[in-house]
Amino acid sequence: MSVVTPEQRAACPKHMEYGPCGGVDFDGTCEVGEFRCVFLDTPTVRWHGTRDRPTESDPPAPQPGAAAMRALLATRQVVVADFPGRSVDRVSLADCAAALAGRVDATLAGDSGRSRVQFPPSYRAHLIQQQGVAVWTGLNCRDRNRVALEGELAGLRAVGVAGVHCVTGDHTATGGRPDAQPVFDLDSTELASLAAAAGHLVSVAEAPTSPPVEKRAARLREKVLAGADVCFVNHAGGVEPVRRFIEATREAGAEPAFIPCIPMVIDRGSAGLLRSFTTLVLPEGFLDRILHAADPYREGLDAVTELAERMLALDGVAGVNLSGGASAGAEVEFADAMGIVAERLGLSS
Repeated sequence: MSVVTPEQRAACPKHMEYGPCGGVDFDGTCEVGEFRCVFLDTPTVRWHGTRDRPTESDPPAPQPGAAAMRALLATRQVVVADFPGRSVDRVSLADCAAALAGRVDATLAGDSGRSRVQFPPSYRAHLIQQQGVAVWTGLNCRDRNRVALEGELAGLRAVGVAGVHCVTGDHTATGGRPDAQPVFDLDSTELASLAAAAGHLVSVAEAPTSPPVEKRAARLREKVLAGADVCFVNHAGGVEPVRRFIEATREAGAEPAFIPCIPMVIDRGSAGLLRSFTTLVLPEGFLDRILHAADPYREGLDAVTELAERMLALDGVAGVNLSGGASAGAEVEFADAMGIVAERLGLSS
């Protein structure tokens, strides 16, 4: 069984047990600095349990929100939309949630490099769900130790979220708060195990184009063994790379539900935000088609819808994630645009 050495874990800025993360640049360097990721030349670390985690008996039954989303995924494909509301702004959260309610199956309320300070995940999920839209909560290991993570998982269970998206998280050296100290007590694979034990529907992310590309499918297999049900596939360049990644994951021995990320672009601001994503790969000509059009908004809706339809036609794809963020001040317009795409896809009709 391959395991990471204490020296490797200490050398990783995120102290990961099950690396590498998605923050490896195309040249193999870490997102934090100009040095090579310590996991690139390491065999895939096999799932062997959460570090020092006490053994628990009789895990709780699936909570209602998770049970509802599982039932929906068993019935049809879904549309999940990134949540564009402004950080720590209850009015913005309510307005964006209202724009999405009844149009998408869930909203992915995750992390943002522009807004490191946000309401606690369980409280934010509560505020959003008050507007009638299910929340798929993003939970990162950067800002919380294992005790705080377990507390949030308990809170999210009480709120009844549709899913918990477990990520290691971008380092604090990136994004808007480099003054904050990173925690990284656990990583995404270990968090997936805790979330599954808490009765949640668990998703993880994988970056098929981030080095080491040839090991990404095997790494996803270990996340599935830890408890992940769903994989959100990071922007990988279009339909064919996603198809190959699904095939590679199956060959590695795992078959999670796959939800590919669809780049949501309706103007230059949303395009600029997407470009800030680590190891982003978009379909060739995608941005040019939109930004050079006479009406970028309308062209963006068409391009996003067409790409989503092609992704949904792939075997193994359980839905799509309309992924991205809004220009400052255009959050509700952006949420409405995602609602329009969801309505065009017609999955709930």
